[in-house]
Amino acid sequence: MNKSIDLKCHKNNYKITAIGGGTGLSTLLRGLKKYSDNITAIVTVSDDGGGSGKIREEFGILPPGDIRNCILALANAEPAMEQLLQYRFNGGYLQGQNFGNLLIAVMTDMCDGFLNGLKELSNVLAVKGKVLPVSLDNIRLKARLKNGTIVIGESKIPKVQQEENSPIEEVFLEPNCARALPEAIEAISNAECIILGPGSLYTSIIPNLLLPEISCAIRMSSARKIYIANIMTQPGESTGYNLADHVNAIEKHGGKGIIDTIIVNNQMPPAEILEKYIQENSIPVFSQDDYKKMNYELIEGELLDYSIGLIRHNSDKLSRQVVKLIEEGL
Repeated sequence: MNKSIDLKCHKNNYKITAIGGGTGLSTLLRGLKKYSDNITAIVTVSDDGGGSGKIREEFGILPPGDIRNCILALANAEPAMEQLLQYRFNGGYLQGQNFGNLLIAVMTDMCDGFLNGLKELSNVLAVKGKVLPVSLDNIRLKARLKNGTIVIGESKIPKVQQEENSPIEEVFLEPNCARALPEAIEAISNAECIILGPGSLYTSIIPNLLLPEISCAIRMSSARKIYIANIMTQPGESTGYNLADHVNAIEKHGGKGIIDTIIVNNQMPPAEILEKYIQENSIPVFSQDDYKKMNYELIEGELLDYSIGLIRHNSDKLSRQVVKLIEEGL
């Protein structure tokens, strides 16, 4: 069923569990925190690139970058504090490293563990809700391309996929016995609404679903299960994908019954901005006719924010629609 978006909503303390990683999840959280203090963000921990990868390698802790962004998204922090935690060194031994990542490493050491460190940092920043790693295990993401090539490491997957010009066939975790965080499973089980995305399909959303306890808890839940489709395809992950391709990939890795409602943008970006993305082999993800083949409730609406010259979700419009869907189900 195809519905249009109504942006009217009412504030309440809904139990919302959002699962993903990257900038997409933090964008969603910034909007949702206006409607609830009972939000749990479950964040992937397979990142091995950039500053997070260096922290992971040097300190032996889980990659902090996506978790840091989600904590800041839910925090009631002064702008100066947010600027401090997002500060990136531009010289010396720490060049390219983020101060917030280093702070999480310090809190992990001071508080006797990564999870305790996150809880204490959340208290300091007056976070409304919880930010949890999907697992405390040292997880490595691997991909098998259609041509048989095995790619080891999240940060290498998009690069090798483009070099080989072969689609991703599947992704999987090493070790395959990694366990989900019990608090994450509990948050899914208690939620009134479970959200997947927005975020990188194979490196932010699906890695969480590769933990059997997580995907099983979602399928078994009676909560509304929403997938927020990406606005654009992503080179190296979802080149040429339509909406159905995204959903099929999620169900292939997480099982049937993991989605019942899809939110998708139907607003065309400005031509001058869109052209830059097209040159990089990135195109809009619209519903077109492919949704008719899928047995899901479909919500379409104008959800764009391109105020800084990049194509992103508008956090306010997106969060209002999520709240409206929750209210419809109560």
